[in-house]
Amino acid sequence: MDKIRKNDDVIVLAGKDKGKRGKVERRVSADYVVVEGVNVAKKATRPNPMTGVTGGIVDKTMPIHVSNVALYNAATGKADRAGFKVVDGEKVRVYKSTGEVVKV
Repeated sequence: MDKIRKNDDVIVLAGKDKGKRGKVERRVSADYVVVEGVNVAKKATRPNPMTGVTGGIVDKTMPIHVSNVALYNAATGKADRAGFKVVDGEKVRVYKSTGEVVKV
């Protein structure tokens, strides 16, 4: 069970986009996630008339390491760590600071 999952609202803790908030679009691997609007790079693409792709420079969202992001706690308005707890026989994620269950 992962502490940071798809569709979680996160805050960037380190790097050029420190302080930005965004939603996790996907998990690339166990250690990397793609967050919308964060870690955007310019990428040159070649035109491909077979698929209808026009060439030029496009923005591409690159993966960021999970250690550089933290869950956003709406109750406190700050970044928060996630932990696990068993509630009613089910393992759930909780915020470390308040102990309340993380809502997806």
